[in-house]
Amino acid sequence: MNAQVAEGRSGNDRLRRLSARFAPGAGGFFSWWGRTLASWLPLRTRQALGVDRGRLLLQVDGDSVHLRLQQAGEVRDLAVLPSLADLTAAAASDPLEPLLPPRVAELPRWLLLPPASSLRRRLNLPAAAAERLRDVVGFEIDRQTPFTADAVAYDARVLARRDADGQLDAELVAVPRQVLDPQLAAIGPLASTLSGIEVAGADGAPLGVNLLPPAQRSTRSDPFRYWNLALAAVAVLALAAALWQVLENRREAIADLKQTISRNAAGARQAAIQRQELVDLIQGQAFLDRTRKARPSTVEVIDELSRRLPDGTYLEKLAIEDESLLMIGLSGEASALIGKLQGTPLWRSPALTGAVQPDPATNRDRFTLTAEIGPPKPQNPEAARGP
Repeated sequence: MNAQVAEGRSGNDRLRRLSARFAPGAGGFFSWWGRTLASWLPLRTRQALGVDRGRLLLQVDGDSVHLRLQQAGEVRDLAVLPSLADLTAAAASDPLEPLLPPRVAELPRWLLLPPASSLRRRLNLPAAAAERLRDVVGFEIDRQTPFTADAVAYDARVLARRDADGQLDAELVAVPRQVLDPQLAAIGPLASTLSGIEVAGADGAPLGVNLLPPAQRSTRSDPFRYWNLALAAVAVLALAAALWQVLENRREAIADLKQTISRNAAGARQAAIQRQELVDLIQGQAFLDRTRKARPSTVEVIDELSRRLPDGTYLEKLAIEDESLLMIGLSGEASALIGKLQGTPLWRSPALTGAVQPDPATNRDRFTLTAEIGPPKPQNPEAARGP
């Protein structure tokens, strides 16, 4: 647990600084978010992205300095060097470069102190103190240790969070300067290249603190930083291109759909017009059929007239227009024609129009007679009853 915290501490410093600049108070979230995303990546990928490059631990043991590599939660020994206290900055500004591979020599360097060199005190603090934990515990050094804040190198770590009461359990880790200074002197010129100072726990694993003041921490450039930035830029461009392509595909799909709808709409309108024409034609034909069935044919009317008109009656004109029947002729029994033409279902209401005029040439009466084609119309019951 302590080793994982120590690794995540160096890998998430950049996230914490960015969150403090752009979103104050959200550093814990971004740090947790970065660790969670990075945990899904393989080790080699995390190392290539600079998230889990590891760190180089320097531990003083008597007259020698042990070099250890902490990476992926594991600590392994690399080499044992003689004391570097006698080296000067001019003689060997960085004595590790010729001894280690470039990839290892460029890792952040931390001084690892033995467990007995530190004072550790548990503190109960509000959860809001987690964002500025180092500054908060700086005011507790006088009360928790026999030293002043200037006489120790200190840091703090979060042990547990209690969501129930909004508190957190923290631990103050302090190392007196009189114990730390000999350790720094033992590593000689490497003291100025340190990114942090750690303290080993009872099991020998780092606790996950950094006793070195922020102003004195050395930041080693990541050799893959520009490659990572280039890959990030390529990823952003690829994502933008993919989103643009998706948007363009949607636009083309919408345009094709509109064209399809337009073509289908024209066909649908034409089909609707033709359907309406067919309906009108069928309704008109049905109306004509009903009208034809309701009215007698001309042959039936003429046949009925030939049987009902008496002998000696001649027609000069016979006209059938719509529902009107017109007869003009000569007859010796003109006054009796109305009675002879009544009582047939082929016409109704026969009547003489105008006066009957005698024709001297034929000794017959000239008449004009009208009737309505069709059977008698049914009377309205209310009209039949009368007022």
